[in-house]
Amino acid sequence: MSANLKSYCITVLTAVTVSSIVYSAPESPPAGALNSQSVEPKVPVPGKDAKETTDWPVFRGDGSMSGVGAAKLPDQLEERWAFKTGDAIEGAPAIVGGIVYIASLDKNLYAVDLATGKEKWKVKLGPMKASPAVNGKLIVVGDVEGTVHGVELATGKALWKFATDGEITSGANFHKENILIGSHDSKLYCLTAAGKKTWEFGIDGPVNGSPAIVGGTTFVAGCDSILHAIDISTGKELWNVDLGGQAAATAAIGGDFAYVGLMTNQVIGIDLKAKKKAWLFEPARRAQPFYASAAVTEELVITGSRDKKIYALDRKTGKEVWNFTCEASVDASPVIVGDRVYVGCQSSTAEFYILDLKTGKKLQELTLDSSVSGSVAVGPDCILVGTEKGSVYCLGKK
Repeated sequence: MSANLKSYCITVLTAVTVSSIVYSAPESPPAGALNSQSVEPKVPVPGKDAKETTDWPVFRGDGSMSGVGAAKLPDQLEERWAFKTGDAIEGAPAIVGGIVYIASLDKNLYAVDLATGKEKWKVKLGPMKASPAVNGKLIVVGDVEGTVHGVELATGKALWKFATDGEITSGANFHKENILIGSHDSKLYCLTAAGKKTWEFGIDGPVNGSPAIVGGTTFVAGCDSILHAIDISTGKELWNVDLGGQAAATAAIGGDFAYVGLMTNQVIGIDLKAKKKAWLFEPARRAQPFYASAAVTEELVITGSRDKKIYALDRKTGKEVWNFTCEASVDASPVIVGDRVYVGCQSSTAEFYILDLKTGKKLQELTLDSSVSGSVAVGPDCILVGTEKGSVYCLGKK
């Protein structure tokens, strides 16, 4: 998540307290509403239930935005290759079919061979902070000028454009052929695969993060301090929960819960079945905003804060399990692979950390060419991460 997001929500600050809980639900839920059964899919247990895949098609790896990968990574990461673009990388790369797709602020979308780091094609679109997303033969990415681009996967040919009225930092997500993407014009859009609008849903402030999807429901939070549950088939709100603070991060879904960090220095756990906040975590000292999106396992929620720390929270209670202090603030969204956490920070000395999932102990530290504000993408036996100087590193075994 970009370090300059703080300014995006100032105009819609409200006096809502962090302890307030307000939600609305229709007496008879419409089609697509969450029922009394568990929300599926259940969050994977790293190393056990995680789906074996070589792809990372969207910002946090899957539709629920869990931030969990299933790669087989070496104990010690080494640099395989580094690919240089002309400006900062603030989103996560996408990885599909052995090709890495990279969106840069230099206005280009790149396709790079995962095995070699060699460029296959590039297309000039517009300055991009958002993560590219892949569905079938289509790549979708938004730019800071407010345009959503549809690009042909194989060739890089620009297929269509859809104009919004605000900057786009949201990565796209997909439900069948539908494309869901948010904009700073205070709307969540549902588009067809041809880039035609199906519906739009307005909130009271910019939509910063990517929409999460479970079944036929999408979840989005933004600068109106509310988590919205929306029926994808109709674009109608099913219910909402007042978070008590504005969200720059993407909500992560794990089982029957959603987790999102707030600009008001808290992380919130939301019970999706009860449609209410289940817990609130705020650091006891030096609390700072949470711009990073969380990664979620069966037991833990892992996220980063501008107080320079990575936090592991109990998924059911929100109690702190451990924390790790980085060299600088953490806007980058951590990912989990197996029993390890992978994350960068805003340090001028460019540290990138590998931590033990259970204890938070540092297992390895690498030095990149500059700070990291974006999320890691997970390949079949490697990870990829972009930097503020526009490099994308492939880290695995040489």
